[in-house]
Formats: sequence, structure tokens, C-alpha cells
Amino acid sequence: MTDGKGAKRIHVVDDDAAVLDALGVILRMEGYEVEGFASGDAFVRSIASRAPDCVILDVHMPGRSGLDILRILDKSRYPAPVIVITGQGDIPMAVQAVKSGAVDFLEKPFDVDVLLERVKQAMETPAPPARGGERFNGRDKLTGREIEVLDQVVAGARDKEAALALGISPRTVEAHRKAIMAKLGARTLADLLRIVLSDRSER
Repeated sequence: MTDGKGAKRIHVVDDDAAVLDALGVILRMEGYEVEGFASGDAFVRSIASRAPDCVILDVHMPGRSGLDILRILDKSRYPAPVIVITGQGDIPMAVQAVKSGAVDFLEKPFDVDVLLERVKQAMETPAPPARGGERFNGRDKLTGREIEVLDQVVAGARDKEAALALGISPRTVEAHRKAIMAKLGARTLADLLRIVLSDRSER
């Protein structure tokens, strides 16, 4: 996979040596150049001299966490798209990752083909500009209750927390969330958050 300037470079940041090795092999087989880092600190030290085209970043690591690294990259307007991976993900973490600049969020174990597709999409799709306001594409497709559920999701509430706030069952919250994703064309929670957050101003 080249763009006329050589192979795309991907940096993988994960303290699990097995994950680093496995992702390195998989990505190199697809034609990418890969560099692995066992800690967020090692990665941060490298970015000034070896800027990648994409970053795959684990959340739970010794020292700086993946979310800490994301905040650093966001503040410095680091241009490479970042895909966050974690073995202990939840809705609040996904919300925090996307708000901090991640383009995607995958829970381990993930399907290799899905990861490769997300990596390709991340490098080919420009980040949407923040347009501000309370509207977003597809809002008019949602019911009043779905908008209430969506507000809870964007705020980082888990299904049980959203259910308590709205006076409905967690299963109903889950059903509404799935309906919202279908209506907005979001395949993943990260997709949904990007659709909404790219069109909303910071509250």
C-alpha cells in the first residue's frame, strides 16, 4: 500500500509484546512500515523525528495511559489519525477517546480484517471540521426519546446510568442506541460519536 512516496508508516503503541509482534506482522504483510513502542513515553519521544501516517494506541499501559497520550497529541494538533485499542473498554472511555481526538475505538480481541479496514479508512478519510451548533446530519431522523438517549451517550453515560436518568430500562436504552446508530449510518460507537461531536460545539 503506497501513495507514490513509499509505504505508509504505522506506529503501534502497546505494552504487550505479543500484541506488538502480531500487529507488526499483520500490518507489514499489508505493505505498511511498522514501528512498535512498548510505552507511551517512548512513543512521545519519537514523534518529532519519525512522524507516522497512523497510530494504533493501547489505553492501559504503565506510565502515561493511551488517553494521556491522546490529550498530548490533541493539544499539539498532531496530524496522524489515532485508533485506540483496549481490552477493557466501555462507553465513557470511548467517549473520552473520541473527544480527545481518536478517530476510532476497538475492543480486544478484534477481528484482523476489521482492524485493517479501520486503518485504511483512518488514513483515507480526512477528519471532519468542527461546525459547532446543536444540529448534526440526521438529527431530524431521530425521535425525541432517541435524542435524549443520544445526549446521555455523548455525555459518557453507561446504559444503566442513562436508564436511571431517563426513567427507562437499560435494555430500552440499548435498543434506542442501536436504532440511533442505524438511522445515522454509524457502524460503531466511535462512528456515532464522530457524527455528533463533529457538528456540536463544546458545551
